[in-house]
Amino acid sequence: MAALCCGSTTGRAEGDWEITPAGERALDQGLEWLARNQGPKGNWGSDDLGLVALGALSFAAAGHLPGRGRYGDVIDRAVQYVVRSARPSGLLNIANPQRDMYNHGLATFVLGQMFGMTRDPQLSRVLDRALKLIYSTQCDDGGWDYRAKRQRNGHDLSLSVMQAKAIRSAVDSGLEVPPEVARQAIHSVRIRYRASNGSRDPDDPRTRMGPGQFTYNGSRGTTAMAAAGVVCLQEFGQYDDWRISRNMDVIRREIQQLKIPTDRNGRVPWDAYTLYYVGQAIYQVGGGIWRECYPILRDHLIASQVERPADPKQDGHWTSTRHVGGVPGQLYGTSTACFILAIPNRFLPILQEGKIEGLRKQLGSD
Repeated sequence: MAALCCGSTTGRAEGDWEITPAGERALDQGLEWLARNQGPKGNWGSDDLGLVALGALSFAAAGHLPGRGRYGDVIDRAVQYVVRSARPSGLLNIANPQRDMYNHGLATFVLGQMFGMTRDPQLSRVLDRALKLIYSTQCDDGGWDYRAKRQRNGHDLSLSVMQAKAIRSAVDSGLEVPPEVARQAIHSVRIRYRASNGSRDPDDPRTRMGPGQFTYNGSRGTTAMAAAGVVCLQEFGQYDDWRISRNMDVIRREIQQLKIPTDRNGRVPWDAYTLYYVGQAIYQVGGGIWRECYPILRDHLIASQVERPADPKQDGHWTSTRHVGGVPGQLYGTSTACFILAIPNRFLPILQEGKIEGLRKQLGSD
């Protein structure tokens, strides 16, 4: 089997403008909230393995590893909860089957990052089965369904990007990935681009000339989908794809419209899902848009973080504003916010790459 592989190098912050004392303090307080409120099972009261894995990722993004240092036990409990919950088929979901591939894709991505940082053989075994499930359930159009099953067409862009990031995470770790799986995943993202005039035909000059963006399923465009599509193309070396600049126009406008909060209500920008992809999109594209937009996201998170020193269940958290409530919603919001605040550290393998020319040559370009 042919493989896609890429190495990694240690990254570092571009300058003091990326990491500020206030940003570091907010990150520390967020990690403290996660540590205090994890619970003995290691899952923050959530059966969504993707969210539990995201909790572990926030610590790893800040440079902490399982079993080592101040938060080693916290990360270890979260990772072990995910590992113990893996099904014989390789599926990383114990919640509603309609969340099979959401949880599976996100959890697999995180395990790939963890394996790349630790080389833990236990993670390798679970990761191998999880990746094989992704390969075997890829639909004929290159996408995936909500449930872990193969069919003619994938359901939507969000599922494609979740699995694509898991595949790229495996590449980061030096694991073998069938190039055709990655190539088809990229195809499933591209076909969900829609020009503002309604055209979806990439060979139609009208599609390329005017504005447009990635959509959920071919018709409905959102900031989250614009960012998710960009992240997928960037992480697979498709740097010159014309769709990237169109979607970055959408993302830049959304970020420029953000207003720094004054009430410390814990609300992340948009929602945790959108923030997760927007932060990665501006980082992966880099350059001027990263320098322009990252401080806005960072300062919004600093200003919105809950500050209640007398209440350890509240102090230091953020919350997702959609989809997930209660403590799991706080887990989602806090983990995502900490991940975004930690990006400039560049500790994660996914954040340490320049242009992946070998990978790009195998996949081709549009």
